[in-house]
Amino acid sequence: MNKFWRIAGVLSIVLLLLSPAADAADYQVEVLNEAPPADELSDEVSALLAKTGVRVLRGAGTKYCDIWLCREWPVVPDFQPSPTVLYPFSPGQLLGVVRFARKGSDFRDQDISRGVYTLRYGLQPVDGAHVGTSPTRDFLLLFKADSDQSAAAPSVRDLNRLSAAAAESSHPLMLAMQRVGEASGYPGIRHQTEADWWILQVEGAAKTDAVTPLPLEFVVFGRAAE
Repeated sequence: MNKFWRIAGVLSIVLLLLSPAADAADYQVEVLNEAPPADELSDEVSALLAKTGVRVLRGAGTKYCDIWLCREWPVVPDFQPSPTVLYPFSPGQLLGVVRFARKGSDFRDQDISRGVYTLRYGLQPVDGAHVGTSPTRDFLLLFKADSDQSAAAPSVRDLNRLSAAAAESSHPLMLAMQRVGEASGYPGIRHQTEADWWILQVEGAAKTDAVTPLPLEFVVFGRAAE
């Protein structure tokens, strides 16, 4: 009998380890009543940021990352979304900053080292190398904050080069933006179970002739299926 229960116990442990839930961790989000880390940002970038942010937590309260959006975003006038380009931003535009409390990963499963990064808008190239990686072309590109001192948008060439330098690879460090879905409130987070994406839901402000709410969604944890 003792032998039977020992075997049963071992099998239970093996099944638990093989279960998808064994490696899964739920993500949560909360309002962060804390100013952006001005000592790690240029004055020019800091001046554009909201005074509070959002905190993404993993599992039972482990800090994953903190995000501060710009107070408002100038947007493309009369923008009309398409099936693949959803957001009214210009390539290279500063959208906010993020601070990773520990190592993270981007949409290509590249490592994101602990530290502070700026977030800039980018569009995925239309070529055979990127087919099927994301339903949209909208991405957030990450730059090490100490190498991105200006609020002005860099050239497309520098956009990709500097983001790749943040990844210490030949490919930009990036988070995939997604179509805005239903939200019970902002900030929020939802789990796309099929792809195992945790999608952060936040709301900023778009500036044209007036200032209007503009929600964003992007994959804060999860990778492309390729």
